[in-house]
Amino acid sequence: MAPINFAICAALFAASAIAQSSSSCSATLTASYPTPSLAAGYTATLVANNLTRPRSIHFDSAGKLLVVEAGRGITALTLTDGGGSCLSVATRQSIVADTNLNHGIELSPDGKTLYGSTSDVVYSWVYDSAAGTTSNRRTLVTGMQNSDHTTRTLLLSRKVNGTLLVSRGSTSNNDPGAADINSARSQIRSFDLNDLSDTSSLDFASTGTILGWGLRNSVGVAEDPNTGGIFSVENSVDNLERNGQDVHENNPGEELNFHGFLNGTRYSGQGQNYGYPTCFAAWNVSEIPDNGALQVGSQFAIGTQNSSVNDDICANDRIAPRLTFPAHWAPLDIKFNTKGDTAWITSHGSWNRDAPDGYLLFTVGFSNGMPTAAANSTTAVIPIMRNQDNSRCPDDCFRPVGLAWDSTGRLFMTSDSTGEIYVVTTPATPPASPSPSPTRSAAVIRARLGLWLFVFAVTGALGNVLV
Repeated sequence: MAPINFAICAALFAASAIAQSSSSCSATLTASYPTPSLAAGYTATLVANNLTRPRSIHFDSAGKLLVVEAGRGITALTLTDGGGSCLSVATRQSIVADTNLNHGIELSPDGKTLYGSTSDVVYSWVYDSAAGTTSNRRTLVTGMQNSDHTTRTLLLSRKVNGTLLVSRGSTSNNDPGAADINSARSQIRSFDLNDLSDTSSLDFASTGTILGWGLRNSVGVAEDPNTGGIFSVENSVDNLERNGQDVHENNPGEELNFHGFLNGTRYSGQGQNYGYPTCFAAWNVSEIPDNGALQVGSQFAIGTQNSSVNDDICANDRIAPRLTFPAHWAPLDIKFNTKGDTAWITSHGSWNRDAPDGYLLFTVGFSNGMPTAAANSTTAVIPIMRNQDNSRCPDDCFRPVGLAWDSTGRLFMTSDSTGEIYVVTTPATPPASPSPSPTRSAAVIRARLGLWLFVFAVTGALGNVLV
């Protein structure tokens, strides 16, 4: 199977002469890199810049956008809303000043408890959204310190009250110690915060429920709004070899994994090994030596194959991804829409390919709690927002990280490398009511690509370390 080639689609994206217009906004923000390209009918607007490596984001109950600025803390942005995609930042307020915070953020359903994470600790604060203040910091989860993959993504279940998920990555590109479940690395665990007293904390390695291990760096974690199913997006290994042959350009694939449910509904794969550091998902099968019966998404072994490490064990005793994406895309966040029929995913982009790839916002269709595409599909990805020319990446392009929906159905997205936040509106996004007197506005980027879906049908083409 040939690797996904976006060349034709990217050319049409770029050729569509995406216009930047101030529209009804009285002022504009303009990116320093070429204007991103969008799928037909979508609008992206740059609403904030000059942030310090903005990562995960979350809206509070007052409508403020909370932003984790890596190495700085958590900042609240109050937005002036001129309606639709005409938004701007009215005020910036430091909510938590802590240089160790680097990625994770969550809010309780009532909006009164804020959660954040360092590479080692999960904290909570009492949060007053009206005043924009925090108090009474508590330590909730400890014992996660390691090098290399240092983000600790947080997800607070909306289906099972008081259940907090924490994702912890590996300590190196290919971490042999992660093969030991007791290392507590490369795992997603859930914690019942109802078990905590006012002064106690939980140790990551010895408490909690393992939802999955053998997960190199699953930065994006989401809960299906209908079924409560837990999904993650996995950043797989770099510089891969198989039987002494370099296969890293297009292998292994990045992964969308399913981890079952939090309400006790049985799923045989829950708590099981997803492969890392010995088994990986195939993307370009033709480039893998001794590929036998491998297909897209099949787990295959690396290293010296023996009785404990071989393709049969990878196929039969490891949990294969529900979907596989192109190698080195680096997916960092996943958010479902309210209907649960679409998962939105950010791709931070590659560094371990000769030809840069990824650097986009894309969607995957869902139905009845599962992707609509088959596990071996190469056409599950629908690009929504991408760079015109990936050859300029990673230095002169946007690199998507965090996602958050506002109350009107507009999607906000961070780009950490450029210090920016975009708002993305879809054809189905209801218009927001404009505020009486907007104080500042943003550039509107529109793309009308009538041939976009046609090109995908004809070509068949849908085909580090703070990641």
